[in-house]
Amino acid sequence: MSSDVLVVFIVFGSIAYVIKMLSDNRLRRLIVQQGEVNENVKYLFSNKFSLAVPPSLKWGMVLIAIGLAIVVAKIVDAFARVDDSLPFALMFIFGGVALIIYYRIGSRMLKESESAQ
Repeated sequence: MSSDVLVVFIVFGSIAYVIKMLSDNRLRRLIVQQGEVNENVKYLFSNKFSLAVPPSLKWGMVLIAIGLAIVVAKIVDAFARVDDSLPFALMFIFGGVALIIYYRIGSRMLKESESAQ
């Protein structure tokens, strides 16, 4: 019984937190758009990285890495009987490596776009 109540509180608390964060972010953006703050604060709210680097590159790299991890886990399992947690471990490792590579590519693309301006 107590675990059911805990789950309800967690779900509703999470929903309330997300709504609060979205409304705060909207208010901040409106303040920045109205020009009520100085240039330093505008720089903090600008998301230059997502403008220079497409987010589809990140998700494509992560999904390819996860698929590759599943294939590698199947190949390893065919040759040697291993633990069932190997596919999950490989997914996290390959996905993390893909995100690190994405960050490196994105940083390079951001530097190139800033130097072109």
